[in-house]
Amino acid sequence: MWFIKQGMKYGAAMVAASGLALAIWMVIFMIRPLPMASETIGMQIPAGASVRGIADQLVSAGVLTEPYSFLLLVKLSGSGSQLQAGDYALNTPLQAMALIDILKHGTFDQFKLQLIEGKTFADFRQKLAQMPGIRHDTVMLSDSELMQQISGQAMHPEGWFFPDTYFLDAQSSDADLYKRAYQKMAQHLSVAWEARQPGLPYRSMYEALVMASIVEKETGVEEERPQIAGVFVNRLRKGMRLQTDPTVIYGMGTRYRGNITKKDLLTDTAYNTYTRSGLPPTPIALPGLASIQAALHPAKTNALYFVANGQGRHVFTSTLEAHNQAVRAYQLKKH
Repeated sequence: MWFIKQGMKYGAAMVAASGLALAIWMVIFMIRPLPMASETIGMQIPAGASVRGIADQLVSAGVLTEPYSFLLLVKLSGSGSQLQAGDYALNTPLQAMALIDILKHGTFDQFKLQLIEGKTFADFRQKLAQMPGIRHDTVMLSDSELMQQISGQAMHPEGWFFPDTYFLDAQSSDADLYKRAYQKMAQHLSVAWEARQPGLPYRSMYEALVMASIVEKETGVEEERPQIAGVFVNRLRKGMRLQTDPTVIYGMGTRYRGNITKKDLLTDTAYNTYTRSGLPPTPIALPGLASIQAALHPAKTNALYFVANGQGRHVFTSTLEAHNQAVRAYQLKKH
């Protein structure tokens, strides 16, 4: 009997100790800033998401390192039925109760910016400058000064910002978003460059970025991008001019009014790939990941030409004769 009583006392002591340890842990979890993976994390909670689903999403996004403390705190605070779907921008430092309070207030769509593949840096600057609810700290900076601030180099900005959906809150600076988009592009480009196909005719990672921007502007059909890149890589290897209209249009700048003429193709600029050999000096747009991968893993093809078929895709050919036939079939019949 004595052993049973002692065992019961020991068990009760263990329960009490466990309860105390749990209480201490929860207090620490509540007052210590969450170990977020980055300074600002954007996430979208879909309608109908369960509390467990939200917790798992917070872990995947890098807001939490594990879901259980958050789940327990939500239960203890009686907040389970109050968490709402929406778009959120979460910024450090952030405590657990503040996170729960944010998730009770729903959507923040007015602080979401979508940077679209194929747009230019000028489009990006204009869109961000017109965005309400954030601090516009860089509007008086030149492009060169802006790049110096966010990258440490006064380089040409085109192509260096990764197209994605970005989330901001009312305390965010436009400089923060520029830096995030630049760092994301630099990271994606570096990883892709290290895994590139051997023997490509690029002298640097930057030239791959230039090619990716051309591929981005030449087609909106993702599965065609490696073929487009394959054609341009073949032309570079043979010393042929790229002869791609989007580079000419970029070089025209504000002179472009929606149509490109034969005179435009013959007017020399640094970006006219009809009058100059090799790649243009800079990217011509903001390429997405699919175009970066295509530039670094082009299709192995004999094609040297392509022409739009009028249905959003292209016809690829390996000889000038076949190309001219395709032009007559798909382009001249439209006129």
